[in-house]
Amino acid sequence: MRIDQSDITLPDEDQTPTIVIFRRWGKMNGGGVIALFPTLPSDDRGLFCESYEHVGQHGGANYYKVIDATKPASLEESDTQALKEELEGIGYVLKVHRRWQPSREPREKVPPVPA
Repeated sequence: MRIDQSDITLPDEDQTPTIVIFRRWGKMNGGGVIALFPTLPSDDRGLFCESYEHVGQHGGANYYKVIDATKPASLEESDTQALKEELEGIGYVLKVHRRWQPSREPREKVPPVPA
């Protein structure tokens, strides 16, 4: 499913930072970096979180499956830093984490689906 990017609301600079986790795909999956936003639901049931990659940009992701299929990406790597800068350039205020604990930082509430 392709998400219309005009539907995505980015945080204002004075808002609370958005938690992001950078992960790297294996070489068989291209070796690129993906940014996961575990507290931002991407579907109306809250099963998936928002994600972002250079190619494809915003999309929904199963947080736990992506974590299982990837390795941590370091901000010292140029492509990870470039993705971080790209996200900040489109308006994100980021708080980089290595992992997410739902009990400490729950997902935002999913808005009700219009009837």
